[in-house]
Amino acid sequence: MNLSYFIAKRISFKNAGGFSATIHKIAVGSLALGLAVSLLAFMVLGGFQGTVSEKVYGFTGHYQVQRFTMSNSFEEAPFSVDSSFFQTYEQHPFITKVQSFAHKAALIKGEEEVEGVIMKGVGQDFDSLSFKKYLTEGRLIHIPDQGSSNEVMLSKHIANKLLLSVGDKITLYFVQDPPRFRRVEVVGIFETYLENFDEKIVIGELQTIRVLNDWKADQIGGVEIFVENQNNLDEYTPEIEGNMNFDLKLIRSDEKFLEIFDWLKLLDTNVYVFVGLIGFVAIFNMGAILFILIMERTQMIGLLKALGASNMQIRRIFFWNGINILSRGLLIGNAIGFGLGFLQKYFKLVPLDPASYYMDYVPIVWNWPVFLMLNLGITLLTAAVLWIPVMVISRVNPIQSIRFD
Repeated sequence: MNLSYFIAKRISFKNAGGFSATIHKIAVGSLALGLAVSLLAFMVLGGFQGTVSEKVYGFTGHYQVQRFTMSNSFEEAPFSVDSSFFQTYEQHPFITKVQSFAHKAALIKGEEEVEGVIMKGVGQDFDSLSFKKYLTEGRLIHIPDQGSSNEVMLSKHIANKLLLSVGDKITLYFVQDPPRFRRVEVVGIFETYLENFDEKIVIGELQTIRVLNDWKADQIGGVEIFVENQNNLDEYTPEIEGNMNFDLKLIRSDEKFLEIFDWLKLLDTNVYVFVGLIGFVAIFNMGAILFILIMERTQMIGLLKALGASNMQIRRIFFWNGINILSRGLLIGNAIGFGLGFLQKYFKLVPLDPASYYMDYVPIVWNWPVFLMLNLGITLLTAAVLWIPVMVISRVNPIQSIRFD
């Protein structure tokens, strides 16, 4: 057996006295706590960013294709579904789905108040299964093959403000010349917790907007494009634009809602600084504690030198001792971090205020590459720091150290 490793095991905190055992436990505890908090920070960061971006992309797609127009109106200029884009988009394997839409400004008259809204008309290609998770009451609108069912879905914010509920009949007044109105039924209430959508969007039928705007049956206001990997938008953009008609434009959702995505990117910096400080403190504690252990074992170091042990052999003793602390700290830290993450993910123990955080509980995401890099980074940095205090061993004088009290 390796002599340095054997001695390191003998002086580990299981076999050490009261003071050494306490110091070992403090070292393990500080390292475990730092790792657990770091893991939870990345779990929550990934969950928060993923949840918010998923809601934005789920409501608008990763891209929107619209016709060029000089107007700043909420309403789009129509174009035909027979454009070259619709004939070629299936050639791109990264496009998972497309769905047509159109917007139109309107007023909703409630029992006591009138609210300005934007009606988003959706067609037969509307992904109702993905949207269903935002429903809090009622059902999704029925979109017939021909004609219109005159059904709408309201956000919970608008419904509460106008004192409306599922089954109510309301009147939508559309701002145009001449003004028009439609009598519709509220069949569902949704909630995304995103102000950009909940405060102004009403989901209705695309055919209704076609009739109001006197569009042809093949005309739409725009197309929402969904791709398989939202992290590759820079790569997908030129490929999509290459197959578009000259009079169409491609709009990225992360640029359209820049304030939301810039805010999410800012969270990255906050977490990195936070985790960096935690890691620095944990690793600094590790070095300081090992230095204390070396000072406590000064007599043992002197005796080993007197018996012929080399500085490298003695350094390895304390290095293995530090590795023992490191391995226990990593094991306990991972157990705590993943355990708390599991409880939060599946039992949602920590709630949030949706008005401030856009969700009603702390989200958790398992990002295994990040977790692996975090463990590996702490291991390498700690192992490197362990060599700093053991360098003191070469300066220990055997005679003076044996007399050391």
